[in-house]
Amino acid sequence: MNKLELVEVVSSKAQITKAEAHKVVDAVFDGIIEGLVADGKVVLPGFGTFETRTRTARTGRNPRTGEALKIEASRTPAFKPGKGMKDAVKAKK
Repeated sequence: MNKLELVEVVSSKAQITKAEAHKVVDAVFDGIIEGLVADGKVVLPGFGTFETRTRTARTGRNPRTGEALKIEASRTPAFKPGKGMKDAVKAKK
């Protein structure tokens, strides 16, 4: 499923126009991103948890030359599915 297909599902389930559903989907995505930037964690019970994880600085290798590279520390987003999502996916065969 891509974003346009998600907009169609939201539009039909919420009985709103596709334009309104597109705004809703964008607003949800923006809210999740803002929550991660501000707090580092967004919890949606039954769905899952979005959080940021810190990667420490490390030494890597250039695959072409084998030269050692310094990889800087960074923050990256991560998602951990909730029990409701896990159960729904597990039940679908």
